[in-house]
Amino acid sequence: MAELIYVLSGPNLNLLGEREPKLYGHETLADLQTLCRQACERHGLDLVFHQSNAEHDLVGWIQETRKRAAGLVINPAGFCYYSVAILDALRMCDCPVIEVHISHIHAREPEWRSKTITAAASHAMISGMGVHGYALAIDHLAHRLKSSA
Repeated sequence: MAELIYVLSGPNLNLLGEREPKLYGHETLADLQTLCRQACERHGLDLVFHQSNAEHDLVGWIQETRKRAAGLVINPAGFCYYSVAILDALRMCDCPVIEVHISHIHAREPEWRSKTITAAASHAMISGMGVHGYALAIDHLAHRLKSSA
């Protein structure tokens, strides 16, 4: 069995392609899943892909990674600004965590969008690279896995 990468996306990302396409692009959630699957396949990794608008779903999936995953890519979306529950769950992860944001949160208005509390539990952050940021995160996790082998 190949090593497992979890990709988790938070609220409103189910509306990718419809929601503010000038900001978030025209790719859909299904396109994003295909992109992530292709990135994992390039590296011989298996993928678990989930999206939810519910904080408790994300916490449960993050807790699953503790024993199952070689890496976690997460876009907590709006939860990154206030969810101590997600932050605490991420801090319990034994695997590397990469936080991804489709838009460039540090260049957006209002200023509070740049203040993600969940970044404190992440090994790295990718922001502003569109959905391609997810593939970059998977590539980075694959590089880490090969380097530590």
